[in-house]
Amino acid sequence: MNRMRISWLALYVCVYLLFLYAPVLLLPIFSFNDSSIVAFPLSGFTLNWFALLWQTETLHSAVRNSIMIAAITAIVSTMLGLCAARAASRYAFRMKRGIMGLIMVPLVLPEIVVGVSLLVVILQFGFELSLWSIVLGHVLICTPFSVVVLSTAFNNLDRSLEEAAIDLGETRWSTFRLISLPLIMPGVIASLLIAFTISLDEFIIAFFLAGTEVTLPVYIWSLLRFPARLPSVLALGTILLAASLILLVSAEFIRRRGLRRTGATDRGGLF
Repeated sequence: MNRMRISWLALYVCVYLLFLYAPVLLLPIFSFNDSSIVAFPLSGFTLNWFALLWQTETLHSAVRNSIMIAAITAIVSTMLGLCAARAASRYAFRMKRGIMGLIMVPLVLPEIVVGVSLLVVILQFGFELSLWSIVLGHVLICTPFSVVVLSTAFNNLDRSLEEAAIDLGETRWSTFRLISLPLIMPGVIASLLIAFTISLDEFIIAFFLAGTEVTLPVYIWSLLRFPARLPSVLALGTILLAASLILLVSAEFIRRRGLRRTGATDRGGLF
């Protein structure tokens, strides 16, 4: 009976994963197809769609914008997440649960609600829509992810190490800089990679707050109106898929390496 349950469970998992990832698997297949029509049977193998990406200056500008936004978002989100995770894991203060819950609200709010709300606020204060307004929105949605990752890193850190450093004459700042920060550095790097990936792939908030300068997801959306350009969109999507997987796998590897470094047990991760 147990074996039958395991076999049915394995079959369910396989069918579920196939249903979930089949469209993703089709993406690289059609990006190498010689025809501009996205349909079977395939007409031949080509790299022309990837070569076309290198000749599109508008695409290069969108990529530069997205990388700049993602880098700034990752740094700011990680710094804010570091402060929040440190306070939540090391100190007790009034309304602690409420404050931490408020920080996590963007995780459950629909992004279209966040995007419209930020748009109204920015326009009401008289600011212009720009890349910096996108950074503001991305920091808002990426900070909770950084808090989750860094809270795990702090909770798995042995407090006796910090206490020993203070007993030996170090200040709280020097203890954090010399002891705590190096030990949680894998969590910091994982937070940077996750925030960078989320910001790079985010579309809805960037669509509302972009102004005249577009990001890469917004540029891809604009190309969908031209069926002849669809294969180049698939080629670009293949590159983004590969880059996102590399970043997320790297983040999880660094996170687990950090757990082994501190001698903690793995209580769940990104995958």
